[in-house]
Amino acid sequence: MDFTGVYHRTTEQMSYPLNESELIVNLKTGYDVKQVFLYYGDPFEAGILGGKETWTGIREEIFYRKRLKHQIWWTTTLVPKYKRCKYYFELHTDDEIWYYFEDGFLTKEQMEMEGRMLQCFTVPWMNPADVNRTPDWVNDTIWYQIFPDRFCNGTPEDDREGILAWKNEGAVTNEETYGGNLEGIRQKLPYLQKLGITGIYLNPIMEADSNHKYDTKDYTRIDPQFGDAKTMRHLVKEAHEHGIRVMVDAVFNHCGQNFAPWLDVKKHGEQSPYAGWFMVNDWEQMNKEASTRDGRYYSFAFADKMPKLNTNSEGVIHYFQNVCEGWIRDYDIDGIRFDVGNEVSHRFLKRIREHVKAMKPDIYLLGEIWHDASQWLMGDEYDSVMNYPLMSGIHDFFIDRTMKKEDFEYMVNHCYTMYMQQSNNVLFNLLDSHDTERLMNRFRDLDIFYQQLAVLFTMPGSPCIYYGTEIAMEGSFDPDCRRCMPWDNLHTEENQRRIHEIQKLIHLRKTEPSFKSLYFHFPEEYRDDRLVHYIKLDRNQNQIEILLNCAQEDVTVQEKGEILFQRQYKNGRLYPKGVLIRRR
Repeated sequence: MDFTGVYHRTTEQMSYPLNESELIVNLKTGYDVKQVFLYYGDPFEAGILGGKETWTGIREEIFYRKRLKHQIWWTTTLVPKYKRCKYYFELHTDDEIWYYFEDGFLTKEQMEMEGRMLQCFTVPWMNPADVNRTPDWVNDTIWYQIFPDRFCNGTPEDDREGILAWKNEGAVTNEETYGGNLEGIRQKLPYLQKLGITGIYLNPIMEADSNHKYDTKDYTRIDPQFGDAKTMRHLVKEAHEHGIRVMVDAVFNHCGQNFAPWLDVKKHGEQSPYAGWFMVNDWEQMNKEASTRDGRYYSFAFADKMPKLNTNSEGVIHYFQNVCEGWIRDYDIDGIRFDVGNEVSHRFLKRIREHVKAMKPDIYLLGEIWHDASQWLMGDEYDSVMNYPLMSGIHDFFIDRTMKKEDFEYMVNHCYTMYMQQSNNVLFNLLDSHDTERLMNRFRDLDIFYQQLAVLFTMPGSPCIYYGTEIAMEGSFDPDCRRCMPWDNLHTEENQRRIHEIQKLIHLRKTEPSFKSLYFHFPEEYRDDRLVHYIKLDRNQNQIEILLNCAQEDVTVQEKGEILFQRQYKNGRLYPKGVLIRRR
């Protein structure tokens, strides 16, 4: 047996309580392992620990598995009667049987050796306070991300200084301000509701100097370019009346150059009461205006106008606890997205979570993390993260034509075996954002565009589309991905067709339980190398199947089931770049 391919531990996503009664146990093995059994039971079933009694446990086979690139992921759900569990594994290859314990592998003879102290895996107590709990409503949410300055100017009659005429097409930079505001978003709520949107993710709206607002000046004040506290209250209230939740962006990793505590530190240096709020290494050079590559103080990237906040500081923690409390109390927001969510301290996040969840238990705390975020998703920090690994995996599969359907399967399975099911259920799935090239820009092919959207809307978690995606809006990398929403062009026949396609996908996501369920598998019914095929199941075992023809030739597929969504499909032929979603 390939011992190096076997891995398990009773922590993180390998062994954890799903709720107060169910325990998830996962195991990784190499492909040489063909069958796995689990022996489990209460640690005290045969007497107290250290006694002479022999503990045996119940033997059950683990049937559910997912294929990864080089390993198999085995998973089962247990219901420990007394909320304690002790277990070990029995692994079968074609010609060997090994028993896997916490301290290694044993043969049957070794395991049954009289007097041997067997080191079983042990979950000592499924404490309800330690269960990772995430807000259920997020899985039902269809998010719509809005970059406020470029979405809609709801007060065009106001003669605001520096506001340019709305630009319905063409490239943009970060130097222009087009006048999009909260009133404009409020006026478009009926449009979003008709589209099927049930959640808005707003890029920063607190006072800042730039058009992107990631250089916060005052965390307690709505930026005057966007409106005021009254406007924000009206927006959230009316959004809720339209069945739409609202999530705001929190820039707690760093601030802007005109944040009052930073100005005080620049003026008074080490004598400032806010000196500990920042990470200054060279007080003599801190007023120099240049890249922070010299290390005089830490900042976002190397931007000297975005000094990094010391989120270990008690002052900073208390300040942002009060900021979040104000946002919830004054505006009744439903979620907070943490910008640069992997650089703020774990201590900070634990304290923030405890504070805001005490006020609003079902508030959604989302981290911007572009990589494996396991350490932030243990139940005491973020509820979930932006699923950039899924976005990049989907993109790379369409770019790299040497990849086969198995590679797509491995990629998806990897994304959904990194975290606990609770976090998977509320992952923030996206294909583009204000930080990336727009989806339509990558291939400039409408069929590939809808193939990828079909994946987005059938994956576990909650899907988000970036404003303008409903009309396949183009835009290159930041800042060009932040173009103005072309409201004057939405009435065209082409744009109306595109909006209708998105509405169909959104409607299916909202009405078909299988679309949003956690349960999926990749059958092996077709031999075509780049015909992606997977099945989604709901709790009642109702099934839908998704087929994507990513090859350059037509493929023949079985004609069966009710078609729910299709492009480039006719009479059992799925043409190149085609997608077919149907009941199974």
